[in-house]
Amino acid sequence: MSQFPNMINYDRDPASYHHWTLDVDGAIATLTLAVDEDAGLQPGYQLKLNSYDLGVDIELHDALQRIRFEHPSVRSVIITSGLERMFCAGANIYMLGTSSHGWKVNFCKFTNETRNSMEDSSAHSGLKFIAACNGTAAGGGYELALACDEIFLVDDRASAVSLPEVPLLGVLPGTGGLTRVVDKRKVRRDRADVFCTSEEGARGRRAKDWGLVDATAPRQDFMENVRVRAAELAQSSDRPADGKGVTLPPVDRRVDDTGYHYAHVDVTVDPESRSATITLRAPKADVPGDIDAILGAGAAWWPLAMARELDDAILMLRTNNDEIGLWQLRTEGEAKRVLAADKALLANADNWFVRETIGMLRRTLARLDVSSRSLFAVIDQGSCFAGTFLELILAADRSYMLDLPDDPDAAPTIALSEMNFGPLEMVNAKTRLATRFNDDTTTLDGLRKLIGSRLAAEDADTAGLVTFIPDDIDWEDELRMAIEERVSLSPDALTGMEASLRFPGNETVFTKVFGRLSAWQNWIFFRPNAVGETGALKLFGSGSKARFDWRRV
Repeated sequence: MSQFPNMINYDRDPASYHHWTLDVDGAIATLTLAVDEDAGLQPGYQLKLNSYDLGVDIELHDALQRIRFEHPSVRSVIITSGLERMFCAGANIYMLGTSSHGWKVNFCKFTNETRNSMEDSSAHSGLKFIAACNGTAAGGGYELALACDEIFLVDDRASAVSLPEVPLLGVLPGTGGLTRVVDKRKVRRDRADVFCTSEEGARGRRAKDWGLVDATAPRQDFMENVRVRAAELAQSSDRPADGKGVTLPPVDRRVDDTGYHYAHVDVTVDPESRSATITLRAPKADVPGDIDAILGAGAAWWPLAMARELDDAILMLRTNNDEIGLWQLRTEGEAKRVLAADKALLANADNWFVRETIGMLRRTLARLDVSSRSLFAVIDQGSCFAGTFLELILAADRSYMLDLPDDPDAAPTIALSEMNFGPLEMVNAKTRLATRFNDDTTTLDGLRKLIGSRLAAEDADTAGLVTFIPDDIDWEDELRMAIEERVSLSPDALTGMEASLRFPGNETVFTKVFGRLSAWQNWIFFRPNAVGETGALKLFGSGSKARFDWRRV
């Protein structure tokens, strides 16, 4: 029997969409949400009022990727609804009420990442987003709007924006709403308190005056006003007006009882040890460095192909293998080819396609950072942890590097590149090196001098880039014991510990969403006030009123 029953995958394309329509008109793309009520990802609920489940957001993720790579002429994106008087009612409550705890949490994480990716594209890629709320935007629907650069709300005396989760469901907005209201939109705390405890939210003038939306317009002029503003935002973008897009074919994934297998990434799953091994492979041939050759390679260009495969592997493991608590990160191949790929990325970073590829790498590695799994980097013979691949060591909770002092020619080495000092920042807006060394500029300046040098275990240890350097006598036993010890610990405690340790220093909107909000929501999703037999989330739509345990914890 397969160890992957009822497998969920993330394969989508516009021809298969049930819920979204993508239209491109020159510099402006329009994503229209008209949810098919009967096309939920799992049985047992209907997606009424443009409410969404994981399947709706998988389609949104795919559509955003196609805008980035297949439509480089697009400079601004309008997100709107195909329904009358309803933009989006947010996450489907019946889906949440019938889902397992783990499904709810991972669903929120993926929707967070999708919305965060919009802000990443706005900051780095010249894509601007406008939410055209042509009807009510409630809960996750308003959170989708909050991820956009600007929000338009139709002024029809009925349509509102709201975050009704606390008064209506006894839970928190799950995709960053609380944080973005006060951190991004700078809504006053007292007004935010009123707004977030109101079922009906704010309409028209109040929504505009309180900063919850940027503009309102009557229904007859609404979309015209939105399009005018989208055209204005497009003027500030440097995406190419005449760029030829790069088609994204389906990720070539083979699944068997051992795991998930791709051209450049391989995942083996070991249920007995509750661990998986993710192996990234260096290019087998020289990576094109000339921009014409890069564009000619398209989606097969190694940095993009590898990033797409790694992204898919992370999502597949998260969704289908929740008892696999430890991911070993390994690499194989020739480090010089990884470093050559880094050189090509940096030399052509002003080209739209290369910039989008760097963005894909950045967001994929960030997905690794926020995965609630223990990460061990294993650096042994045949490894090529260089440049972009070195980020895996820095993302790991700890690393083990084989030391062969008596056989230096066979010993593994690691190497830094310029890619480790800027383009691949984490969700805390800092590089993994800066995060690792707590912004110690002296240390970081010293590491910059080591760019391109091949560092064996002792030098890597001295530089602070690895955790342990066992020799060949102790290697197998030390690694085995470390894995056995890790997977024996409480997964709940490990999730909290890892999330607390991975992002030291100042917070950003993203770290608050993944840390503070996720931790509270995780706890609330267990509490009887939300999901007990008389909890608010459980009783939603039943006509019965929730009965709370009034003790504060």
